[in-house]
Amino acid sequence: MVKSCEIIFSFQPDRGAKRPRDEDRHEESRSKQKTAGRDTGRVLGELVDESTVKKMILTFEKRSYKNQELRIKFPDNPEKFMEAELDLNDIIQEMHVIATIPELYHLLVELNAVHSLLGLLSHDNTDILSMTNHQRSYFIAVVDLLQELTDIDTLHESEEGAEVLIDALLEGQVVALMVQNMERLDETVKEEADGVYNTLAVIENMAEFRPGLCTEAAQQGLMQWLLKRIKAKMPFDANKLYCSEILAILLQNNDKTRELLGEMDGIDVLLQQLSVFKRHNPATAEEQEMMENLFDALCSCLMLPANRDRFLRGEGLQLMNLMLREKKVSRVSALKVLDYGVIGPEGSDNCHKFVDILGLRTIFPLFMKTPKKMKKVGVSDKEHEEHVCSIIASMLRNLKGQQRSRLLSKFTENDCEKVDRLMELHFKYLEAIQLADKRIEGEKHDMVRRGEIIDDAMDDEFYLRRLDAGLFVLQLLCYIMVEICNAGVPQLQQRVHQILNLRGGSVKIVRHIMRGKITNDFKRFLCTVTLFS
Repeated sequence: MVKSCEIIFSFQPDRGAKRPRDEDRHEESRSKQKTAGRDTGRVLGELVDESTVKKMILTFEKRSYKNQELRIKFPDNPEKFMEAELDLNDIIQEMHVIATIPELYHLLVELNAVHSLLGLLSHDNTDILSMTNHQRSYFIAVVDLLQELTDIDTLHESEEGAEVLIDALLEGQVVALMVQNMERLDETVKEEADGVYNTLAVIENMAEFRPGLCTEAAQQGLMQWLLKRIKAKMPFDANKLYCSEILAILLQNNDKTRELLGEMDGIDVLLQQLSVFKRHNPATAEEQEMMENLFDALCSCLMLPANRDRFLRGEGLQLMNLMLREKKVSRVSALKVLDYGVIGPEGSDNCHKFVDILGLRTIFPLFMKTPKKMKKVGVSDKEHEEHVCSIIASMLRNLKGQQRSRLLSKFTENDCEKVDRLMELHFKYLEAIQLADKRIEGEKHDMVRRGEIIDDAMDDEFYLRRLDAGLFVLQLLCYIMVEICNAGVPQLQQRVHQILNLRGGSVKIVRHIMRGKITNDFKRFLCTVTLFS
């Protein structure tokens, strides 16, 4: 029987909980100010309402205009507009209280404040007041305000106000302006490094609230800046970590940003940055997080066929192979990258190259025995075995000629020990699925007895539980079993049938698993499945 399956790519790196920003020394004070504002509804003793906000915005507009007027009138005499700049900076700081009342964000747009704030982002002086208590530049002050206005929790308090604000910011090309200013900041200066950090926070907040803006942001110079910053020869810091996170976010489920990164030689940048970890573990937990973000970004990029070729030409396979052999922390993520590099028909060239660089000598020891260290780095046996089995299944699907023969010969080595391991894993996951099915059927019976309806949502929940038990891995194992039995090597087919009979298994059960509900992950590399005849 032949079952046709559409290839579905649904990879989305696990971003996990939003990373805390403890390194930002201003965050706590801003948070306290925000909380105080909500609790009391007052700023400087005055009740904050619509009238107060309007008055504040009007004052900001007047001071902004006055400052601009003086700067034009006395371009070569900063002392003439120093006081005006101080006054403008003060009102920008006062405007932080508006972040406590997002339902009034529409006033920022209606009274032209957003336009004026964006105008300050294009201010030609990036280091004003450096001699007066190191006050921030306009850019840093404005970005600090925007970071608080776009705080994701605040945005969700008033969806209507948030939409109006985000629309106005995007219409004003806020990302392009911020990228241009980040280019001009000196991150060796603490205040300016904070400005870069807060800029990235604004972008993250907007992307989380409206994921669709990622493409536009990447095209407005953000992608190019991120790649440049990531590969910059600077000591590891919070900003480099944040850049890796933003990059991974931009690439999630977005072929346009993946293509853009590929065209900018971003695959090479990622591989160069990751190569540091082939023989050395990350020095800190933060550096390990950055490494994992870069691996996630690489996995996302490999979902685009054109990037598979760039990965191949950039010797990505060789790097992953080395990482798998070196047994460092990077090995876990390298295995995942290899999986995404060889999966589906687009992974054919990578499959052949992997065999050519003696990758079979690397992958089969990982198949024969799951490393004990995996759990120490937060990876379950199931996750490891899933990636290894997926890689082997992809090679069986894609390899032709001599390389396919070399793969099949691995299963005949040492009295078919790899077939024995295959069947061991098959029965391990079969038992896990049967146990999960037994529990699910019991719950269904109880629900019917109570008169409850088993709707689609409940069916989906049961299906997810089967996946957690290892359904996808079981399907991969059955696929490998089918492939080696149909490979024209009698020794392999005989060994599979022999173990099935000894363990009380059957071809019928394998057919049932293969013909059952196909997981989305299984569809990623299967177009057709030829079952036992």
